Amino acid sequence: MRCANVGGGILHVPIRSANAVLPSGGTQGSVPCYRLIVSLVLLSLGLAAAGAMLQTRVLDHDWLVEPIADHAKMVVRAPNEIALENGLIRRTFRLAPNAACISLDNLMTGEAMLRAVKPEAELEIDGKPYNVGGLDGQPDLAFLRPEWLGKMTADPNAFRYQKYDYGVVQAPIRWKRVRHAGQTVWPPKGVSLTFEFTHPSLPGITVDVRYEMYDGIPCMLKQLIVKNDSDHAIRLNSFKSEILGVVEAESEVDSFSNWNLPNIDAYSDFSFAGMTATGANKVIRWVTDPAYESQVSYNLETPCVLESSPPIGPNFLLASGSVFRSHRTYELVHDSSDRERKSLATRILFRTFAPWSTENPIMLHLTTTDPVKARLAMDQAAECGFEMVIFSFGSGLDAEDVSDDNIAKYKAFADYAHGKGLQIGCYSLLASRHIDDENDAINPKTGKPGGLIFGYSPCLLSRWGIQYFKNVKTFLEKTGFDLLEHDGSYPGDPCASTTHPGHEGLLDSQWKQWQVIADFYAWCREKGIFLNVPDWYVLAGSNKTGMGYRETNWSLPRDLQPIHARQNMYDGTWFKAPSMGWMFVPLTEYHGGGAAATIEPLKDHLQVYGLHLASAFGFGVQACYRGPRLYDSPQTKDLVIKWVTWFKKHREILESDVIHVRRADGRDLDVALHVNSRIAEHALAVVYNPTDHAITKELILPLYYSGLTGQVVVWDDTGNGHNERLDRSYRLKLKVSVPAMGVASYVIKRGT
Repeated sequence: MRCANVGGGILHVPIRSANAVLPSGGTQGSVPCYRLIVSLVLLSLGLAAAGAMLQTRVLDHDWLVEPIADHAKMVVRAPNEIALENGLIRRTFRLAPNAACISLDNLMTGEAMLRAVKPEAELEIDGKPYNVGGLDGQPDLAFLRPEWLGKMTADPNAFRYQKYDYGVVQAPIRWKRVRHAGQTVWPPKGVSLTFEFTHPSLPGITVDVRYEMYDGIPCMLKQLIVKNDSDHAIRLNSFKSEILGVVEAESEVDSFSNWNLPNIDAYSDFSFAGMTATGANKVIRWVTDPAYESQVSYNLETPCVLESSPPIGPNFLLASGSVFRSHRTYELVHDSSDRERKSLATRILFRTFAPWSTENPIMLHLTTTDPVKARLAMDQAAECGFEMVIFSFGSGLDAEDVSDDNIAKYKAFADYAHGKGLQIGCYSLLASRHIDDENDAINPKTGKPGGLIFGYSPCLLSRWGIQYFKNVKTFLEKTGFDLLEHDGSYPGDPCASTTHPGHEGLLDSQWKQWQVIADFYAWCREKGIFLNVPDWYVLAGSNKTGMGYRETNWSLPRDLQPIHARQNMYDGTWFKAPSMGWMFVPLTEYHGGGAAATIEPLKDHLQVYGLHLASAFGFGVQACYRGPRLYDSPQTKDLVIKWVTWFKKHREILESDVIHVRRADGRDLDVALHVNSRIAEHALAVVYNPTDHAITKELILPLYYSGLTGQVVVWDDTGNGHNERLDRSYRLKLKVSVPAMGVASYVIKRGT
């Protein structure tokens, strides 16, 4: 068990209590032991005899359960050496004879994660390659001895370090908070460290390498900034903003296709064409290191270098007096291989760097723009406690129409909704549509439109594309709409056109189109406009994407849909917080299926409607309730109000992290368990019975991440509370009784 970890000259002994147990789901060797009191006699280890000077330090709690006391800071560690550290990680830099990262230490485990010095960045300017910083002459790239550093030299052709600037974290996006959001701070607290580099053959060109490190999370940012203060333009053909020589996670002699990767995850705002961070990743990659000749892999194929760079270009023409800023790369260091633990850390990352993703309004997706029906639906939404109405796809709204009549029509709807205490929004399709040969993206393989990610797609920098964004902005501003559901978004299609006014050709087309969409989403954040985007633009400003489901499954028989939905939410919340993904409820027919698939008439299918409400709200996830109304009888209205009221009563815990207990399988109870150590309701378990018979049984709920210990109080649906005691593994053994096709919930608080 990794309990006492020596790293960077400091001995770390994490402690929470005298009970040596692991977080739920962990195994010995896979997670740090946070609850073991360790007594060390240094002489018995021979450290004193060796002259080692160790400082002991006690980490008295787990950062995933309680905030740590350390703040991010810069530390001078030795002559010509400085570091950023926050009690969880440390990144150290050598400043002479050139600036370079010389260590990345995982203070949670004691691991030295860097094995080799690499350049701080790589650039190609006007067709010539340049390194930025770095040191040459490391004798062996498997590890880095401190005594080697004094003998290492600077690359004579590299950009040279000039100075550093130590400052505070900057907010890359202005966030106007106009609706309920989680307990978030923006920008996050932390510090920045920026290294300035110049090159003697490129007077007036400055390259800044910017780092940020944050309080309370083992994560850092890296970004590249190129400034042109010369009297002429330069072309930034390509760049790598991160090149990190990391210790390999495993060694294989033979060629291998399923490598384990180092325990660092990286994410970027340059992401698209996917509904998860992994699927939408376009710049983060693990590559081989051919210079690392002592690695075990016979063909030097070990993936042990973390790189961050665009797939093509940017081929950016940087005019005199202008500045180029790269995408932002966030690097998250893990202390465990446990899936739940890594998942929780990732969810904290996105809440930290995209706090708008904690906005989670309850939405009706309205399928009509008929004034009478629309106002009736808004009345119902307000009565039931919904918070937002969206004119959904197929409703007839056209956000590209900025005529006076169209603006007046929808401003009247907005005024009516706002008078009811509702926010209002609309749908607009960007990609996955054919405009014409002049304005569509040109496939570089064929020289013609079509054959792209979604078949046909407009180029965002064609005349049509430029006008599209002007029109949508005008529509949103003049109507006073609060939300945009932006379907398709920009999927990443490069464009080989040389006649579009916004880009030169293929090599600059992807970067510049991404800039257009990112700037638009940042504008929406600044205006407080909520963004539903079925793509992973979370770090670029979008609020929510799909939780993850197959659209045609909503054409299945209605009684199967809630089970599928709970499977989707269980799977989706591994790497999304509940507020980050939407689900779907087909009040009217969607993707076929006929009467057997739909809930309308609502009063005739109250049980299924109730299960949809209970499933989504029980996971803390908002669904697209798509149809012309929310209720069609007093009983239906009461059902909707019941679940909305319950959700709002427990909103803070329901929008907190999901711990994965048991996935829905239609055969036995399944569970949505929420935990949050920072609020009064530390845990809430929602238990579903998908069978046709009542089930009474004992459940085991893993409550380590709730922060609860010892005695707890469990409150059931009826408001009755009883005392229970957690076992030594922080588990609650709870007897539950759930009726056939029913739901039961249990709030768990600290005992007295």
